[in-house]
Amino acid sequence: MAENSVMVIGEKETFVIRVLLKKLRDAGINAFYTAEDVDAVNLGWNRAALITYYMDANEKMPERVRGFLVDKMTDDGKQMILIGDPADTREVTDHMPGELIYKIFPRPLDNDGYIKTVSVLFEKIASGEFKKSILIVDDDPTYMGLVRDWLKSTYKVSMAASGLQAIKWLGKNKVDLILLDYEMPVTNGPQVLEMLRSDEETKNIPVIFLTGKGDRASVMEVVDLKPEGYFLKTIAKADLLNKIADFFMMRK
Repeated sequence: MAENSVMVIGEKETFVIRVLLKKLRDAGINAFYTAEDVDAVNLGWNRAALITYYMDANEKMPERVRGFLVDKMTDDGKQMILIGDPADTREVTDHMPGELIYKIFPRPLDNDGYIKTVSVLFEKIASGEFKKSILIVDDDPTYMGLVRDWLKSTYKVSMAASGLQAIKWLGKNKVDLILLDYEMPVTNGPQVLEMLRSDEETKNIPVIFLTGKGDRASVMEVVDLKPEGYFLKTIAKADLLNKIADFFMMRK
């Protein structure tokens, strides 16, 4: 996906849209126009980090295009800025999940406000603010660092070298998923999970075991605590990335 690139979708490439594209480019932001057609949008999809949909007066977003955008933005974690009259944009927001729409601007467009919003959004994307966060808990720093390297381009990754360090970290930070080792000194993985499940603040945090212990007795010990998964450390990088991506997809 191209960084700092905006796809501007509209029924026609009007003068207003051409002005908008120029102002984006003048601000150092790559921008291109795409007709409101599924094939055209799909063709330019990987070139854009952000979608802007410009609606002229009394314009309706085609249902097929709306459905395509919902599916693609959900799958790829992209967001949309919507521009149009309230009556027209309301029809879109009534049929599109709110988390996919970053901001709505009325017409006539405040170009400076729009450019500032896009610039701030790209700063947030670059800082990883919109990435899912994962906490790796493992007393083996070498393996923990390896997994962090696997994940860091897609997720915001933090690390804790012990169960107690993880509990302390979670007292001040939020996380979307914990990858938890089984065998650790002082407080082992099952004990950490039990502590998490018994605390109101952490009981709903998803936990997946990532461990070298694959014997039946070890697995059965944590079944009652209902972890979201149990992976062995022999798992390949691609398999782990795919399983984590599938996990987050299922929770949307």
